[in-house]
Amino acid sequence: MTYHSTEPVPRPKTGGADVKTFVTAVLLTFGVGLLGMVGWAVLSSGFGGFLGLVAGVFGVVWWRKIHGKAFPQVLPTRSVAILAVVNAVLALVLFLTAG
Repeated sequence: MTYHSTEPVPRPKTGGADVKTFVTAVLLTFGVGLLGMVGWAVLSSGFGGFLGLVAGVFGVVWWRKIHGKAFPQVLPTRSVAILAVVNAVLALVLFLTAG
């Protein structure tokens, strides 16, 4: 005979790891797109956009090298905050160059 407990299995506390992983996925995707648009705006050509996208891919590879995975399960809040600041700076540069 087997024993079946009716109590739920406790989940380990990860400190909002799922939310941070989602925000990281959004920010990395948005950042690569921003790099492509900034490259296009700065060089005023499709080649600039291509260079921006290549820089974005290298940025994601660098992120993966630092954290072990592109979207790790446990991610420091500081890394997400730095990524958000970099995206804000890229958006500001795009806004200033596109005008």
